[in-house]
Amino acid sequence: MTQQNIKDNMEVIGADGVHVGTVDRVEGNRIKLKKSDSDGFHKGHHHFIELGFVAGVEGSKVRLSANAAIAVTLEEEKSGKPVGPSAEA
Repeated sequence: MTQQNIKDNMEVIGADGVHVGTVDRVEGNRIKLKKSDSDGFHKGHHHFIELGFVAGVEGSKVRLSANAAIAVTLEEEKSGKPVGPSAEA
């Protein structure tokens, strides 16, 4: 199973190979990204990506099914709300 293959500190990349983030850990059915990867309106805290968007694990990288530019729009706050100007931390 892919979830069991995802380890802390693995790089998360889009389908296009572009960096999206770094795994802090897996929590439930989501990947928790390191705080250092957050930017924009909600900089400085963890963002999450649903495991359903993982296409596979390739060596030390977690590849998502969407290109990086799309994948960052799929990131969520801890609450499950989308990342954005109106989302709550």
